[in-house]
Amino acid sequence: MQEYSFETELNGKTLTLKTGKIAKQASGAVIAQMGETSVLVTVVGADKNKEGIDFLPLSVEYQEKIYSAGRIPGNYFRREQGRPSEKEILTCRLIDRPIRPLFADGYGCETQVIATVMSMDKENEPDVLAMIATFAALHISELPFEGPIAAVRVARVDGEFVINPTLSQIAECDINIVLACSKTGVTMVEAGAKVVSEADMIEALEAGHNAIQPLIELQEQMRAAVGREKRVVEAPVMDESLYAFVEGQVAAKIKEALQVKDKMERKAAVSAVKKELVEGLSEEQAERKDEISEIFGKLSKKVARSIILEDGHRIDGRAFDEIRNISCDVNVLARPHGSALFTRGETQVMGILTLGSGMDEQRVETLSGDTTKPFMLHYNFPPYSVGECKRVGAPSRREIGHGALAFRAIEPILPTKEDFEYTVRLVSEVTESNGSSSMGTVCSCTLALMDGGVPISTPVSGIAMGLVKEGDKVAILSDILGDEDHTGDMDFKVAGTAEGITALQMDIKINELPKEIMVKALEQARTGRLHILDRMLEAIDAPREEISVHAPKVHVVKINPDKIRDIIGPGGKNIRQIQADTNTRLEVSDDGTVKITAVNAEDAAKAVQIVNDIGTDPEPGEEYEGTVVKIADFGAFVAIRPGVDGLVHISELAHYRVNSVSDIVSEGDKLKVRVLEVTRDGKIRLSHKAMLPVPEGVEPRPPREDRGGRRDDRGGRRDDRGRGGRGGRGGNDRGRR
Repeated sequence: MQEYSFETELNGKTLTLKTGKIAKQASGAVIAQMGETSVLVTVVGADKNKEGIDFLPLSVEYQEKIYSAGRIPGNYFRREQGRPSEKEILTCRLIDRPIRPLFADGYGCETQVIATVMSMDKENEPDVLAMIATFAALHISELPFEGPIAAVRVARVDGEFVINPTLSQIAECDINIVLACSKTGVTMVEAGAKVVSEADMIEALEAGHNAIQPLIELQEQMRAAVGREKRVVEAPVMDESLYAFVEGQVAAKIKEALQVKDKMERKAAVSAVKKELVEGLSEEQAERKDEISEIFGKLSKKVARSIILEDGHRIDGRAFDEIRNISCDVNVLARPHGSALFTRGETQVMGILTLGSGMDEQRVETLSGDTTKPFMLHYNFPPYSVGECKRVGAPSRREIGHGALAFRAIEPILPTKEDFEYTVRLVSEVTESNGSSSMGTVCSCTLALMDGGVPISTPVSGIAMGLVKEGDKVAILSDILGDEDHTGDMDFKVAGTAEGITALQMDIKINELPKEIMVKALEQARTGRLHILDRMLEAIDAPREEISVHAPKVHVVKINPDKIRDIIGPGGKNIRQIQADTNTRLEVSDDGTVKITAVNAEDAAKAVQIVNDIGTDPEPGEEYEGTVVKIADFGAFVAIRPGVDGLVHISELAHYRVNSVSDIVSEGDKLKVRVLEVTRDGKIRLSHKAMLPVPEGVEPRPPREDRGGRRDDRGGRRDDRGRGGRGGRGGNDRGRR
């Protein structure tokens, strides 16, 4: 049992790839380690092709084990949940997308990749390490994988590009890109940015491609040292005579059918051509019906590509850079806090906004600890949107991925929590789909935000680009159709503002994409994105000045931190009572900030008053209507707030001499009072007579503090500090003669 170790440097840190000791029965197994973060990746391929399928049966699983961070899971079962988290699903997609096109043509064996985070140091992200280990495991395995490829994360921090940045650097960066590359070109990109130019994005991609070269060389060293002999896969051989027969029978008819503009009519026209072909087969040919059906599909793809490359236009008649008709409607739903319907050609998406309090934030358990998310975007793709009948269940990995892309596009334009105290949830309901519903989601959700009065910094739009390339012939397509995505070589989505890019995603079906094509695609995407943005702004050009009347109202009150315990009460009794009495929700922070969320202004005002009453100290001059809670010989104690009492001295009950406190008030009476003084020890002096008019013929008595020294109950005279002496002796500074 020998372990092989290979090392290289990335951003001044050592990246180590190990193999040979763990998981030896897998087709390939590699541990990638950087710092104290390590990920084990295994790949296994079945011995025989799976029958009855026309796709690669590849599955990718990425698992973040909580033990890797030295913690026990916080859920009821105290083990990792069965369903992967959103982060795990997105990482699975990062691994799957670049490797799927690189398996040899004709390979159809069931293949599984399992990546397991074994150790996490809260500094080095494990997702890119999982990608690197996957590519290496495939490269050294016997599986027919046409590598090597490698991956890195690129972040721009303070104007400098950092390769495989730490978590703290990722939090500070304005460009965050994960890319996979071969030695000569880019194969996959997933990027988020805080409004950066196309030139900056290209520069980041170049920095990443340059940083990947040592990883490519490292994998070649591994292959030379421990690589297994690759399986020989026979590429499917097409019967040229049968292909020629099908081409002669239907090529012209397919070309005509593919150029029907309406999606459903086009689909029906192509199906009719296929049906006519099958019905006209001889008995001998009918025995090869499955083979003929496969040829028909390949021929349809070839004809669609030839329309673009040879005829110079799209299958729906558009020019390469032409955008389909766009319509935008806002305020389409009465009760949600913002809504919009965005339609581009045969793609239609409804965006719905809901606002909530801080208690509505999503709580997420991660390897770095528990976090909260004040912004959520959920994407739903029901089967009716493409005219299909399917089981409706939990969101698919595709839905999670599309929602995450739209999330990255919109997040940079949202206001900060200091400027907008709400939790924001956006939901994208795709009602029709024929080309990039994820970019339609960006547009519809941006409109919904503006309709709901969310003060975004600037609107965002998005566009999907396509590519058809054969030899030197290249066509870059703006606003691609679903059919163009299926038959093309690239799916390239770009979202951003009028000033720059906020999100980018690219998948290619060819081995790599040259830089010059990417530069041209980004520029063409910018032009299309601005065109779409102009159409959006015709519907609503700025956020509304007020949020929806149906949205909760959030008020912020600052209280003395020492009063927090009085707001909460024993076991939370007080705060629960306040919430029940006012129909509100309260969030109390350690610094004395209290956020009050209410459905209407009346409830909010009531809760604000209660919190202010409890959480702030009375000030001299403030007036209250309190309740007499106790009577003494020298005055009455009055509750002016819950848990806050003050003393009305007998001399402050009326403008005349009062012989007995009970002559004026009784316990339980309501009494209007004014605060005269709050002493250093927190005692409150109140006056009732200050709230009363002076009767005619009665000379008003000045407040106690204005009458100078006076005799105390023993006949002594108080000094300026209120200290009394015995037997009429005045007090000096020390309280004695």
